[in-house]
Amino acid sequence: MPLRIAYRLNAVLEGWLPEQRLFLKSERSTRFVRLRPGTQLVALGGTALVFGWAILATAVLAIDAISAGSARDQMARANGAFEERLDALAAERDTRASEAAAAQARFATALEQVSRMQNELLASEERRRELETGLEVVQASLQDALAARASDAVALAADQPAQADRSEEISVALDILSGELDGAAEGRALAEADAAEARRQAQQIAVERDAIVARHDEIFAQLEAAVEVSVEPLQKMFESAGVDADRLLRTVRSGYSGQGGPLEPMSYSSRGNAAISQGEARANDILISLDQINTYRIAADKMPLAMPVQAAFRYTSGFGARWGRQHAGIDMAGPVGTPIYATGEGTVTFAGWQRGYGNVIKIQHELGLETRYGHLNKIHVRAGQQVSRGARIGDMGNTGRSTGPHLHYEVRVKGTAVDPLSFIKAAQNVF
Repeated sequence: MPLRIAYRLNAVLEGWLPEQRLFLKSERSTRFVRLRPGTQLVALGGTALVFGWAILATAVLAIDAISAGSARDQMARANGAFEERLDALAAERDTRASEAAAAQARFATALEQVSRMQNELLASEERRRELETGLEVVQASLQDALAARASDAVALAADQPAQADRSEEISVALDILSGELDGAAEGRALAEADAAEARRQAQQIAVERDAIVARHDEIFAQLEAAVEVSVEPLQKMFESAGVDADRLLRTVRSGYSGQGGPLEPMSYSSRGNAAISQGEARANDILISLDQINTYRIAADKMPLAMPVQAAFRYTSGFGARWGRQHAGIDMAGPVGTPIYATGEGTVTFAGWQRGYGNVIKIQHELGLETRYGHLNKIHVRAGQQVSRGARIGDMGNTGRSTGPHLHYEVRVKGTAVDPLSFIKAAQNVF
């Protein structure tokens, strides 16, 4: 039964793929190979399958390369725009700070003017009271004199010239006192008007100061939001790479801890301006966050976060268990001679042949990190050489324990192998 089905299928295929014979002729004999329709169908199907797989793999690699490049470009543009915005906000903050200082100085000057005018007003009031007291004394003396004059009419008639002189003196004294009182009243009115104007100016300056403080709060809020947005992807990058961020920051700060210059105590307002003190505290918090961002970026520059292969390649093996053994890295397959690049700044500790790895390069980075590049065809660096991120260090090959041309890439943290893809994917959050 199966033979009958095979014959029937062969007969159907002969209409599309007739039987072919391949003749092999030699000097003594002639032989031929019969290619039946089924054999031809299998050969054509295998060829089509291989061709389709090649097209699909090429398309996937091209899409990955294009998406990775566009993502890095977008992140670079976003990072540049963020830096420009941060600089603009910092400049505006400095401008508003100088305006606030000028407004504070004007407010203090206005307060001093109001205090001086109030002192002058009090002095004028005291002088007016003294004049009123003097006037009352003169009036009392005048009344006593009039009473004495009424009782001594005869004596006054006898001594008429002396009494006339005394009345004239009293009249002159009254005129002088009246003039002094009028002047004191006018001075008091002017002092009250000046004090009212000074209070109005002080209130206006206080309103301007409150507006500047509100603008400061808005700028600080924008700066705090921008700093938070900048710190978050850096923290995610180190978390996804499996690196202790706090220990990393302490290590970086210990290597970049230079200080100098005269140290002076921070000045605070003696008038109890809580808004300015609060602004200084928020500015200090922002400076601390900016220092944290800078420290993160220094650490990122020291870490191996780049791709070792920048040409077209395909992943052939991941990190972890493989064939019952631990695979300490990832494999990236490509043509022999494909350039291999250092993924971070560091020092070459080994460059040569090692069992299993074949031609291998080991680079020691800061913060206890090491990268290894195995199965190379050529090595372009030597032990003890300093290399930077993106420097070409070798070519892809098929040396050592290898089944085809590829790069074996490892990342080790204090001697322990970790998944290199965690570092490669972590860099996509920042670069």
